Amino acid sequence: MQEDKTEQIIVAVDAMGGDNAPLEIVKGSVDAVNKSKSVKVVLIGQEDVIRPVLSQLPCPKGQIEIRNATEVISTEETPVMAVRKKKDSSIVVGERMVKNGEADAFVSAGSTGAVLAGGSLIVGRLKGVERTPLGALIPTAKGVAFLVDSGANMDCKTTYLVQFAKMGAIYMEHVMGIKNPRVALVNVGVEEEKGNALAKEAHQLLKDCRDINFIGNIEAREIPAGGADVVVCDGFVGNVVLKSYEGVSGVLISEIKKSLMGSLRTKIGGALIKPALKEMLKNFDTSEYGGAPMLGLNGLVVKTHGSAKAKEIRNSILQCVTFKEQRIKEKIQENLVSGSEDTK
Repeated sequence: MQEDKTEQIIVAVDAMGGDNAPLEIVKGSVDAVNKSKSVKVVLIGQEDVIRPVLSQLPCPKGQIEIRNATEVISTEETPVMAVRKKKDSSIVVGERMVKNGEADAFVSAGSTGAVLAGGSLIVGRLKGVERTPLGALIPTAKGVAFLVDSGANMDCKTTYLVQFAKMGAIYMEHVMGIKNPRVALVNVGVEEEKGNALAKEAHQLLKDCRDINFIGNIEAREIPAGGADVVVCDGFVGNVVLKSYEGVSGVLISEIKKSLMGSLRTKIGGALIKPALKEMLKNFDTSEYGGAPMLGLNGLVVKTHGSAKAKEIRNSILQCVTFKEQRIKEKIQENLVSGSEDTK
């Protein structure tokens, strides 16, 4: 039988970042390589801390290795200063691997600010990209939507939003398999004349774009209903939408569980609906979709929740495989360079 020569996708993983490091990070990495032979994981961090955890978990030989990094960037540190000062931190080492072509992607649950700063300073933007947004997959009644920017750029120009829309559409079509994804701009009303100056001008530019399926404005209440596939906004609005989304979802799930355990009758009813309820809650579990990619970089950087557990880490790693296989970086650069005249 002929040996499989498929090239492995190398994903560098910050083993020291997040609330549950290194245990959940290592477990998620092991789960990823056990699920896919096409991925190799390089765990970055303090080897004497990582090695004992990894040794307890079964994984294929040659698909996981450790790269020692002596420093850790905490969430309390100033991001840019920390990235410049701590050259041997797990975040800097991981992003440098992407920059140097030693890894195809970097995944971290660590300091969001440091990951973003390192993405821009170390990995660098693609030619033609003005700003690199974070894109978060959020569950909806119709499946999933891509919220971009979800927190990287607090102040934006209209041209940034147009690029966010284009990059988001490419991601949803080629990673999530949604043909001709519907793109909408977050606003306080659906009418063209609604919103602030940024929203009004961005609406017109998006309307004039020939290479995206722009459907107009979308109000925040329509996002969970699946009103659009790509939801565009600046990072300030996006982060508020995302955190509100997660907060309301968490409260609702908690209250549903509490109500079902309130009495014998509700416990019996809960037992009867448990399979259907479990499936429904799975659809609204953000960890099912992996982390938030930084779009427009000269390499892939994915930021997961600080509270990420093994499942989210696993799915983030596997998400990187799809990103690489579908040539998302190349498609973004081709689109933004060739389509730059559309927004002038």
